[in-house]
Amino acid sequence: MHLFTIFALLIQKRSIFMAENDELQGQAGEEIRMPNIKYKPGCNKLDSFNWLKDLPDTLNENEIVEIRFKNTRKGFFRNVNNLRLEIGDIVAVEASPGHDIGRISMIGNLVREQLKELKVCPSPDDLKKVYRKAKPVDIQKWEEAKMLETPTMLRSRKISEELKLNMKIGDVEYQGDKTKAIFYYIADERVDFRQLIKVLAEEFKVRIEMRQIGARQEAGRIGGIGSCGRELCCSTYITNFISVTTTHAKYQELSLNPQKLAGQCSKLKCCLNFEVDCYVDAQKAFPPKEVPLETTDSIAYFQKMEVHKGVYWYSTDQHSTANQIAVPVQRVREIQAMNKKGIKAERLIDFEEIGENENVSEDLLKNNSLTRFDPAPPKNQHHKHFRKKKHRRFNDKKNK
Repeated sequence: MHLFTIFALLIQKRSIFMAENDELQGQAGEEIRMPNIKYKPGCNKLDSFNWLKDLPDTLNENEIVEIRFKNTRKGFFRNVNNLRLEIGDIVAVEASPGHDIGRISMIGNLVREQLKELKVCPSPDDLKKVYRKAKPVDIQKWEEAKMLETPTMLRSRKISEELKLNMKIGDVEYQGDKTKAIFYYIADERVDFRQLIKVLAEEFKVRIEMRQIGARQEAGRIGGIGSCGRELCCSTYITNFISVTTTHAKYQELSLNPQKLAGQCSKLKCCLNFEVDCYVDAQKAFPPKEVPLETTDSIAYFQKMEVHKGVYWYSTDQHSTANQIAVPVQRVREIQAMNKKGIKAERLIDFEEIGENENVSEDLLKNNSLTRFDPAPPKNQHHKHFRKKKHRRFNDKKNK
């Protein structure tokens, strides 16, 4: 009787094991087909370069690791089991409830530097745990969960329209074990989505979490190509969004055209912040541009300036940009000082002097041709072709 009980328990354990691997088992004779999960460095959103990888290893260097989930969502986790982890490894981590699946995006000393930059000092108890490296069953379920995200997003949009909610669901992210789904939405006003959560829970049979994001964060999650031809900055490295105003464009003497200044998020481009400090510093020593310049012939009014060349452009007509004259900043300062004393300058600038000192940009490719790397054609090709034709005609006459 005792042997029969042990045999029954073994059969029960085997059936449980078969049930866990049910999703990976095909028909008899078929091999298990794993999805393509190869890690491609540099092709991920908010990717980071490990510039400290050549430093010698230290104790507990992988105690805290950074893990990337879908799009721009990242988090720091504690490696409690001292696993040998490398960048790109797929791991199962603690979640609430259940577990989630993600990729290792940062390890070693770089994690500590990242925590210092973010000004975060988490205690070990606050960080969630890394359970293990993902098993084939975990990866298969993770891939199935990712395939559900797009249909779920489209269906949830229709449900929100039916409930007449003033919101836009921009992205859906399933947890790795398919027990929870995060809905990212945009809304200008506060939205009461309690009824929406009930309907979504009944529709998809998972736990629902709603997260509100801004237009810039949505553009970073979706990704795309900017007007400069490069991938969006919010998808590659920007994590903290600084407010951008039209004042930044005015400092850089840019045209206040909303179509040119707006990005894919319909907000002002984040790159307007990149060089604004340089322009502000350069204009600190510039004379005031609102003061017109008085000469013996006329009065010159400011029209525009070239900051890094140190040139103001003036015109005699305040409401027209015709017949503009370029005046160096130093000359503008001299004329304004003369006008304060009641003296009018004879002319804005000496045209002979400006002709001598004018900086003409050099064409670096003037001696180069677009076809300089093309293979050279063979010599006397035309003459050989002509001789062949001549011999052919002679032979034809001879045969006749």
